[in-house]
This record gives sequence, C-alpha cells and structure tokens, in this order.
Amino acid sequence: MPKKIDNCSFCGRSRTDAKILIAGREAFICDECIGQAQNILREEFSIESEKKLSDLKIKKPFEIKEHLDKYIIGQEEAKRVLSVAVYNHYKRISIPANKAKSDDVEIDKSNIILVGETGTGKTLMARTIAKMLDVPFCIADATILTEAGYVGEDVESILSRLLQAADYNVAAAERGIIFIDEIDKIARKSDNPSITRDVSGEGVQQALLKLLEGSVVNVPPYGGRKHPEQKMIQVNTQDILFVTGGAFQGIDKIIASRLRTNIIGYNFNKEIEKINKDNLLQYISPSDLRMYGLIPEIVGRLPVVSFLHPLTKETLKRILTEPKNSLVKQFTRLFEMDDVKISFDDKALDFFVDTSIDFKLGARGLRSIIEATLTDAMFELPSDNKTKELKITQAYAQKKFDKSAASKLKVA
Repeated sequence: MPKKIDNCSFCGRSRTDAKILIAGREAFICDECIGQAQNILREEFSIESEKKLSDLKIKKPFEIKEHLDKYIIGQEEAKRVLSVAVYNHYKRISIPANKAKSDDVEIDKSNIILVGETGTGKTLMARTIAKMLDVPFCIADATILTEAGYVGEDVESILSRLLQAADYNVAAAERGIIFIDEIDKIARKSDNPSITRDVSGEGVQQALLKLLEGSVVNVPPYGGRKHPEQKMIQVNTQDILFVTGGAFQGIDKIIASRLRTNIIGYNFNKEIEKINKDNLLQYISPSDLRMYGLIPEIVGRLPVVSFLHPLTKETLKRILTEPKNSLVKQFTRLFEMDDVKISFDDKALDFFVDTSIDFKLGARGLRSIIEATLTDAMFELPSDNKTKELKITQAYAQKKFDKSAASKLKVA
C-alpha cells in the first residue's frame, strides 16, 4: 500500500515542498499560507487603526492642561508647553492624505525636551498625556543605549518597546509617544570627539538622529541584537512624538556663565539683578544644551525646550493630598481594603515633606518615606481584627521611620 503524503488544505503544497506543515484535526496548513494569513490580518488591523485615528477627538491645549492639572501639581510653564506641542502634533498627523498632497505646506513635528531635577514630574507628564489620548506609550532609558555592535542596547530597541505596548500593531505604534529618560547621560564626554570613540555618548546621539527626524527603521520584533536571518518589522517614525527628559546636573553653571550673574563693577547690568539665581533652569536655551554635550543635530531635532521648577515644601505637601491619585488617597484605599480607616495628621505630612527635602529625592522620595513609615502597620493590621482605625501623627511617623532601614540613606 503506497504511503500517504499529506498536503496543505489551502494551497495543496505537499509536505516535501513545504518547510513546515502543521496538522489540525482534519486539515493541514503550510508555512507559506500562515505567512499570507498573517499579512492579511496585519492589513485588516492597520485599516482598523486608521479608522481609530480618524475617530480620535483631538483635545484643545486648554483641555490637555486641565487634565494634567488633576495629576500634576505646579509646573505651569511645562504643562502649557507640553499641551501645545502635543495638540499641534496630533493635529498635524490627523490631516487627511488627500489634503496633505494638494497643499504645498508640510508641517514638521516638534519633539520635546524637558529639563528638571529628579522627582519633579517629567515622566509623569508624558505618561498622563499618553493615557488621556489612548495611544501607545513607552519609556526608554538612554543610559543603557550604545552604538550598534557594542555591549548594551541598540537605539532600535526603543521602537521594539513601543511595538510591544501597541500589541505589535504597527499602524498604532507609528502614532505613539516615546519618552526617553536620562537623555543627559548620553551627552558628549569630551569637547573633542576625535580623541576616543564615545560609543555610549555621542555615538548614541548620532544613532538617535534617524529616529527623531522621522525615517523608516528596521526593528527586531522582540528586541535584542539584529542578525541576518531575523525578520524585521519596518516602523516609520515620522508621526511618533518623542519626549525626552533629563536632570542635566551642572547645567546651571553653564546658564550662569551665559547670563554672567557673577559680574561686578562699573559695567554691571541692572537686568542681572532680576535673575533668580536659585532657579536658573528657567533661563535655559538650546545653546546651553549644546554646551552641556548634546550635539547640534540632536538639539535641532528637539525644538521644544521646557523646564520644571524645583519642588518647594508647599508644592510637595500639595502633591501628597491634592492630585487624583495622590499618595494619601492611594494608602487610604489600600487600608480600606482591610477595613481599616487611616488618617494623616497635618504635622505628619510636614514630616514626610521635610524628610523628602533632606533626602533630595523630590516627589519620588515621598512614597519611599511613607512606605517605610507604614510597613509595620501594613504587616500587622491585615491579621488584627480589632483595630479598625489608624491615625498617623508626627510622633508615630518619626518613630516608625527612624526604625526603618530607609532612615540611614539620607544624602549628606
């Protein structure tokens, strides 16, 4: 009896002609037909994504800022600049294709750079806007990036993360937002780039250029290194909004030098008296970023420059209680799940704020301090059926925090 040869139920290709033949209960399918089916699905999802974009209601700058106000306290200038930039970007990509072709005016995108101390809300701003617009969003850390071929991650790995956030829907990813954190860590290490090869500084900046300006990039689907046999996904970065942020430690000295704040004598300019020397970041300009170590091409592709004010004691206290998802509201909800009513004394809140300022961690440090203070309560109360109310006073907070390991980490 001749041996039966299985064939693909779709194209009729035999097992010997196909690389892979997958068997079902009563049918077979080959690798070629699987690939075609995948392309059909990708096209269908792409059409759905285009429809979604056309249905997207673009919020006005005032509405975007109003939404940011619910989650972010202070930073009025940065919120206004970011709201306008995002509005203009999504207004630009929502122009119908036929109108874009008939009109000679081509609008360039305006990527954003936010300069501010750690814990002032740079990442939170970008994440809040992405959530409001319901577009794919990812955060990338510039410190791990290196030039292609060196130990570290290639710049294309940033787009891999955006694809993952978009469930590999390329059309949706091409209209997403990428936040590149610690952009200051890839500043040029030397004024003379020819001395040594700067693979994690200027080298990364050169590689980032093609992403920021808008080009078609071959992206490894699951991240990692590229190799010849790996199938790539082509992503057009023309309509991806890049928001970058960094602390830029020491840039205040560059700003002060440009403003000549230390000049004394007969030629002393009266305008210098008006300069707020405690917050020089508000006078930042693209030339300061170039002096810090960002190459001119990168600075040119990040045309929207904004700054974040250092957080004052009053602002930090408002951050604890006012935002929609403030820390006080979060911990209140956590304890409510165990049927425990928790309240915070006003002086206890002052203690959290003062400790955060001592630690020089900004708003990010507040959570660590409250977590350290409430660890014992969160450990004991779920098993304690008698305690139904907990009041956090300054004395309680001081005692519990001093007992924790976090109290030993104070910055000198």
